[in-house]
Amino acid sequence: MTTVTSLETSDVRFPTSTSLDGSDAMNPDPDYSAAYVQIHTDADDGLEGHGFVFTIGRGNEVQVAAIHALREHVVGKNVEELLDNMGATWRSMVGDSQLRWLGPEKGVMHMAIGAVINALWDLKAKRAGLPLWQLLSRMTPEELVELVDFRYLTDALTPEDALRILRAAEPGRAEREQQLLASGYPAYTTTPGWLGYSDEKLVRLANEAVADGFGMIKLKVGGSLEDDIRRMRLAREAVGPNVRIGTDANQRWGVAEAIEWMSHLAEFDVAWIEEPTSPDDILAHAAIARGVSPIPVATGEHMQNRIMFKQFLQADALQVLQIDATRVAGVNENIAILLLAAQFGVPVCPHAGGVGLCEAVQHLSMFDFVALSGTTEGRVIEYVDHLHEHFVTPTDVHSGAYWPPLAPGGGTEMLSSSRAEFAFVPND
Repeated sequence: MTTVTSLETSDVRFPTSTSLDGSDAMNPDPDYSAAYVQIHTDADDGLEGHGFVFTIGRGNEVQVAAIHALREHVVGKNVEELLDNMGATWRSMVGDSQLRWLGPEKGVMHMAIGAVINALWDLKAKRAGLPLWQLLSRMTPEELVELVDFRYLTDALTPEDALRILRAAEPGRAEREQQLLASGYPAYTTTPGWLGYSDEKLVRLANEAVADGFGMIKLKVGGSLEDDIRRMRLAREAVGPNVRIGTDANQRWGVAEAIEWMSHLAEFDVAWIEEPTSPDDILAHAAIARGVSPIPVATGEHMQNRIMFKQFLQADALQVLQIDATRVAGVNENIAILLLAAQFGVPVCPHAGGVGLCEAVQHLSMFDFVALSGTTEGRVIEYVDHLHEHFVTPTDVHSGAYWPPLAPGGGTEMLSSSRAEFAFVPND
C-alpha cells in the first residue's frame, strides 16, 4: 500500500506587470502567479503530483491557504484508493460540508479543490507512464462517466446522454490520436493584443504571429473605443483578410454598451467577442449575443462551475465555450463541461496563457478531440508566449498548432528552481 505523506503548498509570483504582459481593460497590471501544490507519497518511484491555481498577484496567499485546508482529504490516505476512483475522490472534497459552505462549489475553495484534483491526475498519469490527454482518451466511456457529478445537470445532460456521446466517438479514437500526433491541435495567439502594448509592438507581434502560422490572433478591447478602432484597423492591415481576429473585453461593459461598442468593430470581421460583461450574468450574455449577431459571444474562463455552463448553454448565451484548467474543480468538472458542450453542439476554445494554463489545458482539448467531440473544426486553443520556460514539460507550439505532449503527467509541474526564485515573501 502506498500512502500520501504530505501536501505542500507555495506562493509563486512572476513580475509580469513590469512589461504589461497580460494587461487588459479590467486588469491593467497583473503579476501572473500560481498557488502551487505538491503531493508526496512514500513510494520509492520518486513520483509526485503537481497542480496549481492561476491568479494575478495579490490574493494568491488566500488561494494557497484554501489549498492547504484540503490536506486532510489526501494526507495519510491510500494512494491507490484515491487514484483508482477519481470520481469518488472528487465528490469527497466537493462534498466536505464545512468547506463547501464557503462556496458552495464556487470561488476560492472550489478552485483549491481543482488544484488538488489536478495534482492527483498528474500523479495518476505519471504512474501510468502516459501524458494526461492519452490516459483520459484511453479510458472507457463508463469510466469517464463515473468521473462526473451529474447532480444539477440532468435537466440538460444525463449519464445516459454522456455514455451515448462517448460511445459514438469511441470507434475513431486510435485514428484521431494518430491525426493529433501528425498534425497537432489548432492554436491562436493573444500575444500581440495586450492593451498596454504600443501600436508598433502590436503590429510587429501580429506580423510575427502570421509568420509563425497562426490563423487567428486576439486583441484586448474596452479601454477606449477610438483606440480600439485604430488598433483593430492596424491589426487587420497587418494580418490580412484571411486571418481571424478575436476580441476580448474582459467583463468591461453592460448590455447596451457592449452592443454599441461592437457595432463599431464589426467592420473588421470579428471572430468573436469574449467576456463582454459580468461572467455571472447569463441573461446579459444572451441579450448581447442577440444584439451583436452574427459575431459570436465567447465566455467561460471566469465561469465558476458546471451548473453555470449548463445554464449559459440552455439560454444560448454563448456560441463559443471557453474552459479553463484551474477555474473550476479540476479535470473531473472540465470533463462534465466538455460533455455539456458536446450535448449542445457548441465548440470549445479554451482559455490559456497565464502561468501554466497552456501546459494544462492542452490535455483537455486533446482528450476532447480523441475521445469525445471527435473534431477540431471551429476549435482553437489560446496560446500566449509567457513563462513556459518555468515548466518541466513546456508546451510545444509551432506552425500555428499545439503539438501533443508525450511526457507522463498533466503538464502542471513547475521547475523547482523557478518555484524557489519566484517564491513570494511578504514584507511583514
